Order: sequence, then C-alpha cells, then structure tokens
Amino acid sequence: MRILHTSDWHLGQHFFGKSRVAEHQAFIDWLVQTVEQQQIDVVLVAGDIFDTGTPPSYARELYNQCIVKLQTLQVQLVVLGGNHDSVAMLQESRELLACLNVQVIPGYMAKPEDHLIGLYDRKGTQCAWLCALPYLRPRDLLQSQSGESQQQKQQQLQQAIQQQYQRIWELAATQTTRLPVVGSGHLTTVGASLSESVRELYIGMLEAFPADAFPPFDYLALGHIHRSQRIAGTEHIRYSGSPIALSFDEARQQKQVLLVELSDKGVQQVLELPVPAFRKLVSLRCELDALPAQFAELAGNASDDWPVWVEVVVQADAYLADLQARIEALTDELPIEVLRVRRERLQPAQGFTRQAKETLSELSADEVFARRLAQEALSESDVQALTLLHRQLLSELETGELPL
Repeated sequence: MRILHTSDWHLGQHFFGKSRVAEHQAFIDWLVQTVEQQQIDVVLVAGDIFDTGTPPSYARELYNQCIVKLQTLQVQLVVLGGNHDSVAMLQESRELLACLNVQVIPGYMAKPEDHLIGLYDRKGTQCAWLCALPYLRPRDLLQSQSGESQQQKQQQLQQAIQQQYQRIWELAATQTTRLPVVGSGHLTTVGASLSESVRELYIGMLEAFPADAFPPFDYLALGHIHRSQRIAGTEHIRYSGSPIALSFDEARQQKQVLLVELSDKGVQQVLELPVPAFRKLVSLRCELDALPAQFAELAGNASDDWPVWVEVVVQADAYLADLQARIEALTDELPIEVLRVRRERLQPAQGFTRQAKETLSELSADEVFARRLAQEALSESDVQALTLLHRQLLSELETGELPL
C-alpha cells in the first residue's frame, strides 16, 4: 500500500492581503498528477485543510475540486480537522463525502470506533488500520476545575490526549483482521521545529506532547508544524509540513509530501517528494543602499505570471519616514511585490525616545501588547494572566472560533 501523507494546506489563506488561490490551485493540480504517477492508494491530510473556520467560497471550491479529481482515480481520501478548521463545517458534508470514498474526521467523536478507519488499496483490499485522531480540543477532553495550577492542567491534558491515542490503538489491535496500524494527529510534539506561522495550540496548558507517549504505531502522520521533519530521531513519526510557504521564515524550506510504503510487516520506506515552489517568497535583510541591486537580481529570476513576494527588512538606526515610498519607487516596474517592510536597528534601542520612532509594522501584536502592559502598575501574576488572555484572543481570531 502507498499512502501520501500531507497536511496544513490552509486553503483560503490571505497573506498580507494577497490571496493564495493560484498557488493552491497549482498545488492541487500537482498533487493529483503525483497521485496518478506514483499509484497512490490513500491520501491522508493531517489537519488544517482550511486556514479559517469560515473559509471563502473559492477555498471550498478547491477542496471539492480536489475530492472529485481524486475520486476519479479511485483513491481513498482521509481528511482530519485541524485547529484552524471548523468542526461544524467539516461535519456538515461528512456523510455525503463518505459516498465518494472520503472519510472526514472533523474533531473528537463520541464513539471511539468512529476514529478507526480501514485503509484500502485501489483493488479494494484492506491493508491497514488508521487511528484517525484530529486536533483534540481541551474542552472535549477536560472539565475545568477551580483551584487547579497550570502544572496540574498541563498534566491532565497530556494524560487525556494520551488516553485517547491508547484507546483507539487498542481498538485497532483487537480487530480480528490483524494489519499494520497507522496513527495521525494534529499537535506539537516535543522537539518539533516551529515557524512564524504556527501558533501555540494549547495556550497556557501544554507546550508540546512527548513522542514516547504515543502508542507503538507502524507510522504516525502528524500535522500542525509547517516544517517537514522527523520526530525523536525516528523514521516513522513524521510531520509532512505545509505544501506551500505560509510565512516568510518558511521561504527557504523545501516543501514536500511524504510517500509511505506499507506492507503487512509495517513501513518499508518513506520517500520525500518535493513540492515545486510555485511562487517565490523572499526575505531581504540589508541596508537601504543595497536594495536596488537586490531587487534587480530578484527580478531577473521572476516572471510576470508569478511576481516575487518580498519582505524587506532594512537595517538602519535612523527613522526613515519615506521608507515605504522609496521601496515602491524601486520596484514600480519590476515583477516584484513588497508585502511587508520592517526596520531592523543596527544598534540596540535605548529608552522611550528610540521606541517612539518605531512604527506598528515593525512590531508584532505580542510586542505592542507587552509595551502597553508595561505602562500599567500591575503585579507579575496580573501581567501573566492578561498576556495569556491576549494570546488566547489572537488564536481564536486567527482560527475563526471568535467572529471578527
């Protein structure tokens, strides 16, 4: 059996005001072509199929288009809900999609057997079991108790997640049809390398789940982390990563999907299939005088159909009031679109005078909030509590759990 492990498509993402629809369309076309060429039996999407809980209509169209194309290839598709996905939205089409050989697990299911899915090859022969665990929301697993410390909450959440994995794995192990068992998950594991576009999942409760707390899966397909990587030095616990760069600090990563070859004895090999970089993202960090040469070099490798998206970090101590206008003049006739401009000081900031010359575009939301708190006479515990609420609010706004 051949399983294609992918995750974190984030269909519908707006990147500094720009739509990613062309890139996602190109990726889906490439994916379908790869599935056909590699004779894939199962496509497994380990969470965050959409970027928000209320994706735009074109994102839903891409999703449906992908399902139809894979169905014509007689490929089984398994879609797991991630922290960015709406459980209700994925749930509404679950029964309909089951008729198209698509299994959707939007969130925590009340019946354990609903998390156990048979994986079949193109001939209709079952070759493995999938313990299909999506993003597990704390409210589905725990009841908050007054007086609990943060450490107690962290331990309880870790134990609750571990129990869910063990419960479904045991259900697979007791089946009369003894087959390899594949696991899935959408969470941060200990040792995983994060990027700018990945937000903390269990805010204030659980930083990362230990790899040794998972049951002994033959293969564990993980999502949520956008950088493809092995976990705990193993070959069988993997993040596939996102298929396109979702932040500028991911721009230099080689994006990929993972082809897992499975036999009745377990995993035979895991092949890394590089995903083409349909659009080039570049982060330029240099002094202002060096920008014309940097832009000219980028333009030489760009096309009018796929302009390069650029983040410019200008290294300068002086406050440049006309920085944006200067950069726009330099790129006006080039196939380059500058999406973010920041200033990076060569010398450390000194006091309020230097801070007053900063612009909001140079600061993150967390930095703005921290500086506002610093102006108040608050205890350390109050600062921690307000910071936690702030981060929770940002997370809920980003995932669509809190309406704008």
